[in-house]
Amino acid sequence: MDREAVHADLRRATATFHQLLDAADADDLRRRSDGTRWTNEQLLFHMLFGYVVVLALLPLVRLFGRLPSGANRAWAWLLNASTRPFDVINYWGAVGGARVYDHRRMGATFDRTIAALSRRLDAEPEATLTRTMRFPVRWDPFFKDVMTLEDVYRYPTLHFDFHRAQLTLRPRPC
Repeated sequence: MDREAVHADLRRATATFHQLLDAADADDLRRRSDGTRWTNEQLLFHMLFGYVVVLALLPLVRLFGRLPSGANRAWAWLLNASTRPFDVINYWGAVGGARVYDHRRMGATFDRTIAALSRRLDAEPEATLTRTMRFPVRWDPFFKDVMTLEDVYRYPTLHFDFHRAQLTLRPRPC
């Protein structure tokens, strides 16, 4: 695994996130994003939450990487079967999350989350990075049927970049 490439992606996402927050005014944050039902502020929270979720996924991948493949397959099937409730929770989670972690608090939370991910990545034994788990592919276009722990570390930046394109923040004049 090229850990430095993952760290570089995390640093780039952090810099981009802060640039987006710094450039957004109240009107920008209230404006609807493109292709979602969220406002820009809610979508920014959702982008942040993609990294927070990975902190919870890491121990799951370590656990499921040790279980028989049947248990893995059953877990993924169960999660895929619950896609509808997941979509509702995912939507309202960002709506509520943006109220608690509004744009004034998101930057610090993003920094703490990235720092935690970076520390965990540095501490991962190389052999652990190849552990796999089946994922609910109906939940997210960046989930693959089977993902390694390395894939999970790369996932949130793919998610971030995808949603970055949906923000409708106006560029600030120089």
